[in-house]
Amino acid sequence: MTERQLRDDGRPDGRDTRWTGHRAERRERVLSAALAVISRDGTSVSVAAIGAEADMPRSVVYRIFRSREDLDEQIRARILQDLVASLAPALDPRGTIRGAIDLAASTYVGWVAEHPRLHQFLGTGARGRPLTGSPAVADTRTAVARDLALVLDAYGDQFLEGREPPAGFTLNLAVGMVGLVDGVVNHWAAHPGTRSSLDELTLFLGDALWGVLSAATPRLGLVLDPDQPIGPVRPPGGGAAGR
Repeated sequence: MTERQLRDDGRPDGRDTRWTGHRAERRERVLSAALAVISRDGTSVSVAAIGAEADMPRSVVYRIFRSREDLDEQIRARILQDLVASLAPALDPRGTIRGAIDLAASTYVGWVAEHPRLHQFLGTGARGRPLTGSPAVADTRTAVARDLALVLDAYGDQFLEGREPPAGFTLNLAVGMVGLVDGVVNHWAAHPGTRSSLDELTLFLGDALWGVLSAATPRLGLVLDPDQPIGPVRPPGGGAAGR
């Protein structure tokens, strides 16, 4: 912060604080408008259309975001924020092991089915071409995997009775489970002409995730029962939903 942004007593000038708040409000207005336009009209959305939805000129949108690439990345981050919030209950499982797995699968598949164009935007952006290297997508995938690893660690403490799993075991397991779901659902969404029903997709993912979990845990001396009851566990620090 420059000296011109400070009052004589060293505190920020009220005008600068108000401008920061105004800019944040307009930024949120643009992002909310973008999600509305994409959901309604598809991923190939123009900045002018987003600005019109937000009731501001295209030039003002570009004063809030550095470039179209910056805007698109911030849109992806906003979509992922909503997605992670919807996934939060699945990271506080209860009931049985298989029930918790099915809840996680159905929650994610349900969100994708409800928001197909927002999900498509995560993978293509506004240009409609496969997208690589999005920090928002990569960081969120990592955060979800880490939160799942915390859940697995918490249940490991219960089931292993004080024994420690090999270093990195639960994180590797969590990354594998998240990657499996991500890859299968992305392929399903990208091929509407040949894809299975929503129920079949959810059932497949539940079976696949249970298969990964039940195949990995014998290394820890555990033989899991899908009907084994589990209690609620909250990841420390609020998990990805708090990011």
